[in-house]
Amino acid sequence: MSMSSQEKPVTYRDVFSVTSELGSKSIAPQDAAIMQSAESIALGHVPKGGPASLMQSAVSQNESIGVVAPDDMTDFVRDQGVTVSQAEVGGTRIVSESVGGEVIAQYIYRSEAAGVDEERAARYPTTGVQEEAVTVGEALEAVALKPAGDKPIEQSDAEAIQAAEARATGQSEVVPGGVGAEAQRAASVNARADDKITLGDVLTDATHKLTDDKVVKKEDAEGVVGAEIRKTPDLATHPGGVAASITTASNLNIF
Repeated sequence: MSMSSQEKPVTYRDVFSVTSELGSKSIAPQDAAIMQSAESIALGHVPKGGPASLMQSAVSQNESIGVVAPDDMTDFVRDQGVTVSQAEVGGTRIVSESVGGEVIAQYIYRSEAAGVDEERAARYPTTGVQEEAVTVGEALEAVALKPAGDKPIEQSDAEAIQAAEARATGQSEVVPGGVGAEAQRAASVNARADDKITLGDVLTDATHKLTDDKVVKKEDAEGVVGAEIRKTPDLATHPGGVAASITTASNLNIF
């Protein structure tokens, strides 16, 4: 007896115009989470109706029929990752999004790059931030923009935020009044309170809460991942969380 359309897994071919073997793969939860991180970091938001949004809708159906588990990730994403790239053509921004090296979507919208560049220059006047490179502060802010921003802060989150702050500022000790100290306080409060403080509460405007900032590199991501997993019972990072966002930023940055 064949499955009804509601019982069939949603594959990449069902949602996007792909021709490779990727098309036959069921869209997995971690694929969607990583694409959300990439969009948040590269674009400053998750576009409504964009690839990450469509992937999350597919994941919801795939989870409802039991064909994927929360930690599942396709081998294409695991081996080759996802990318969100932009190009300026005649005042228009062209965005391309890829999974496993294959472009799944391209779209355009009016560019506001000039304003963004001016804002970045004002925000980081002496840090030598490279054009288009993602900073630690921006990667932290991206967490607040995603569904993960609604997650109550646990000790593992606080440790990851503190590690990220240390990477950005070059200071190993907790900065008084900084984002790391705020996260540690939130974790302590959440351990005994019913009204929880979320990642979004702490990480919104994270760039302005850092005393210094820097472009995310691979070693920064490794340090933040290590800090987060040391406080999780299964030694795994949180989907779409701090470590995942910093890792995505390091993958997007090209040096």
